[in-house]
Amino acid sequence: VQLVESGGGLVQPGGSLRLSCTASGFTFSNYVMSWCRQAPGKERELVATISSDGSNTNYPDSVKGRFTISRDNAKRTLYLQMNSLKPEDTAVYYCVRRMRGVNDYWGQGTQVTVSS
Repeated sequence: VQLVESGGGLVQPGGSLRLSCTASGFTFSNYVMSWCRQAPGKERELVATISSDGSNTNYPDSVKGRFTISRDNAKRTLYLQMNSLKPEDTAVYYCVRRMRGVNDYWGQGTQVTVSS
């Protein structure tokens, strides 16, 4: 199993970024997928989850209305569109495979920094 994130970077408050995660080594379309993040000194936080067919999504209140998770099963790729970014969104963002409600594989992460 391999999950490779890309698309992180430095953005000003109020800006947008789109993260991508390319999956390999497993049947991507069979799995629920998530994005998680970890800020310095804080615990990891689940920020978005999407069903295997993309029909259902879920977000915590901290990002609801600003972040959108999506997937392209034909391309084996997971996305996270982040709008109206805030300094508190600064973190390393991870692509995560979920199995029976448990995060079982993680990517290496991509840094997102929101700062003026």
